[in-house]
Amino acid sequence: MPRPVGISRLDRRTLLKASAAAGALQIASPFIVKARAEGTIKIGMVDPLTGVYAAPAQNEVMGARLATAEINAKGGILGRQIELLVEDSANDVGTGVQKARKLIERDQVSFIIGDVNSAVAQAIAQVSNEKRILHIVSGGHTDTITGSDCKWNVYRVCNTTSMEANSISELLFKKYGKKWHFITPDYAFGHTLQQAASADLSKLGGTMTGNELTPLGTTDFSAYLIKARAANPDVILVLPQGGDMVNCLKQIVQFGLNKQVHVAGLQQELESLEAMPPEARVGIWMFEWYWKQPGVPGVEKFVADIRKVNGGKVPTARHWFGYTSVQTFAGVANQEKTLDSLALAKALGNFELAPEIKLQPNKCYYRAGDHQLMTSAFVGEALAEGKDDPQDLFRVDDVIPGDKTAPPENQTGCKLQWPA
Repeated sequence: MPRPVGISRLDRRTLLKASAAAGALQIASPFIVKARAEGTIKIGMVDPLTGVYAAPAQNEVMGARLATAEINAKGGILGRQIELLVEDSANDVGTGVQKARKLIERDQVSFIIGDVNSAVAQAIAQVSNEKRILHIVSGGHTDTITGSDCKWNVYRVCNTTSMEANSISELLFKKYGKKWHFITPDYAFGHTLQQAASADLSKLGGTMTGNELTPLGTTDFSAYLIKARAANPDVILVLPQGGDMVNCLKQIVQFGLNKQVHVAGLQQELESLEAMPPEARVGIWMFEWYWKQPGVPGVEKFVADIRKVNGGKVPTARHWFGYTSVQTFAGVANQEKTLDSLALAKALGNFELAPEIKLQPNKCYYRAGDHQLMTSAFVGEALAEGKDDPQDLFRVDDVIPGDKTAPPENQTGCKLQWPA
């Protein structure tokens, strides 16, 4: 039989060498993403499982694992089981980027979740955007993620720092006073949170007496607190999170500052309140989700399910972040009958969470213009001790919908650039 035009005669040895070379190239090059194999659908998660944010990060993972188990019990995504692969970013941008590339290029994940640390989350977003992988930022709050640095493939579950400040600034101003002094973590999250609160304060007619920038992982806040007290403010706003929040509030109480000036803040978390002594649980704050919501559909079941895997402890907002992130992927993929990131990213615009996923009284949806979840703010006061339950350490006075706390889309700075 004559050979087709343009095809050379190749012996078996040559073919084998060529195949081996191609295989080696596929393994050696870190930039080649193989087609997702049929079988389990892999979801990658990058969070700081060690360091100052270990507790909230581990709870996000626990929530994500609960969602994974629930989804698999109901048939998975497109009839395939899902697998959650978790990596530790260790609060380090370089490490976070490395872990994200590993998950995408080597482990062949279809989706990415993370990070608690805003700076790491932004860096991971660069990688996921380059690789065209749908990415949900579970716990990084800095505005720019869904603002000036927004990306077509990146959505966010937690509130922005502007949403946090807008939910509580007026209340603090009216109840505590118009002169504010800030204790601010010195990285992306802290900067944007302080800027948002300062902008609100200025609009209300107040003044800032100072802003103490504290490195992540600070253990001794005494020098910052001395300066804050000397400025004679009405309110000291404590903005650090995780272990830093615990250390700062403990030292405020040790120095007696809470008896001389009002102490409050913006974002507060149950992980932090649990880790500090009762006397340090003071002030008005906002929670991004709270476990005690009588009569809200699905909440009682979610609390019971988390208690089963969490040593009897109730869920925090971080459990809900991880849970919602995985449920979002499953919900939109099963709705659209595809794993294609571009198609799913478009479908998530104005995608509304079901009652058993949103677990809050207000409408909860991803805004199409900036990919930010319109989720509620739970505003109230920290409690030294729980009355009916030892883990009920926050009194919710108001639940404010995200549509009321979020800046208008045209003021976020987000200009989405979609692939051709």
